[in-house]
Amino acid sequence: MALYKLPSSNFQALFGSPQQPTPKDDVNIIAQTPDCSSFLVLSNTAYPQLEAFTSYSGYDFTYNQSWGLTINAEVVARTILDLRKNAYPPIGDQLDALYHAGDLPAALTATLKAVKDRFPK
Repeated sequence: MALYKLPSSNFQALFGSPQQPTPKDDVNIIAQTPDCSSFLVLSNTAYPQLEAFTSYSGYDFTYNQSWGLTINAEVVARTILDLRKNAYPPIGDQLDALYHAGDLPAALTATLKAVKDRFPK
């Protein structure tokens, strides 16, 4: 993912209007200026409405308020990891898929089978 600047003048061109939204699943707003004149976004796609990122200066971190308002390279890296973690299916679903595919070591398969037998659906 790359970090880009999104001027507020380009916001509607990228995301559409409230009446006709244009969802962008690969664009995540992570910071904004206090007056909302510009946003920092993470995206896999270099949309034409996005500008090159130049500086963290003047932006407040808004992706996760409990982490504070300071934005820097470490916070961006932490945000990318959090976005990735949250995009995965729950670990139980992952293990269940691997179990049914037969792609687990025998010892783990036996452990999971014991749990499934003890608590059937």
